[in-house]
Amino acid sequence: MSILALRDISVSAGEKTLIEGVSLSLESGKIHILMGPNGSGKSSLLNAVMGHPAYKLMNGAVSLDDTDITDLPTEKKAKAGLFLSMQHLPEIAGVSTTSFLHRAYKELKGSDISPLDFYKQTEKRALEAGIDPAYLKRNVNSGLSGGEKKLSEVLQLLALEPKFAFLDEIDSGVDVDAMKKVYAGINSLKEKGIGFLLVSHYPNILEHVTPDTVSVMRGGKIVAQGGAELAKKIAANGFENI
Repeated sequence: MSILALRDISVSAGEKTLIEGVSLSLESGKIHILMGPNGSGKSSLLNAVMGHPAYKLMNGAVSLDDTDITDLPTEKKAKAGLFLSMQHLPEIAGVSTTSFLHRAYKELKGSDISPLDFYKQTEKRALEAGIDPAYLKRNVNSGLSGGEKKLSEVLQLLALEPKFAFLDEIDSGVDVDAMKKVYAGINSLKEKGIGFLLVSHYPNILEHVTPDTVSVMRGGKIVAQGGAELAKKIAANGFENI
C-alpha cells in the first residue's frame, strides 16, 4: 500500500496567502473527496503540490511512501506516480492522444513498448471501461466538448495508471451518460489500487462513488473531515453550517 501525505501545506500566489496549514493523507485504492465553496483554495492546493509555477509552497511537505517529494520538479513528481487532471484542460493541436500517451508511458514506466502494442493495450482498456477508443486518434483535447475532454482524461488515467490521481472537477460540464463513464473508470482504477483526491461541486457525487474520506475547505483551511455522511450533509444543507 502506498501513502501520499500532505503535511501543514501553506501556499501563496503573488502577495496573497491562499492556503494555510492544510494536511491530508491519501491511500492506495481509496477515494478522498475535497469539497468547499468557490475560492476556498482547492484547485490552488492541487496545483501547488504538483509544482505549478504560479503558486509558491511557503511551508509544509509532501511525501510519498515516506520519501520527501516536496521540491521535485513536476515531471519527477509524475514519474514518482502523481497525476493531475486540471479543471481547465489545455488543447494540444497537432499531437494525437496516442502519440502523447505513448511518449508519456515510456517516460513514466521506463518501457520500450512499441506504438502499435501501446495502442492495442490502451484500446483494450478503453473498451473495458466503456470509453470510445476513437479518442486515441484525436489531437489532445482539441475540438472536444467539456464532457469529451473529461472522458479523454479518464482514458489517460487508464493508459498511465499512476499511484495517485488529483482530479479537479472531473464531473464539471459532463452530461449524465458521460458522468457514468467517468465514474465507472474511476471506480475501476480504484479497484486496481490507484488512490484519488477528487475536487467536486457535484451534489449527487455519492450516486457514483463511495468516498473513504471527505474533507471540506473554507478560507484556505480544512474546516471539517468525515466520511460519506459529511458529503450527504453538504448535499442536503450546503456549506453554511459546516
